[in-house]
Amino acid sequence: MKAKDLDKLFDSGEVDITPYLDLSKGYRPDQELKRVNVDFPIWMVRKLDQSAKRLGVPRQSLIKVWLAERISQM
Repeated sequence: MKAKDLDKLFDSGEVDITPYLDLSKGYRPDQELKRVNVDFPIWMVRKLDQSAKRLGVPRQSLIKVWLAERISQM
């Protein structure tokens, strides 16, 4: 299929174009991980754990989401 034809299918919005894509080579840019160590006071860890337990998520996931929300507000 030519790019023009794929563009027309996409622009029409009537057809799912994913069968025409090679998703095995797709990636999300800037999603590589880098490990960092952060020291928190014990009271803060307890509060994080309470919130994580209440929400049913691991502490690390909670921290990631909260940091992402805060960074997106900058």
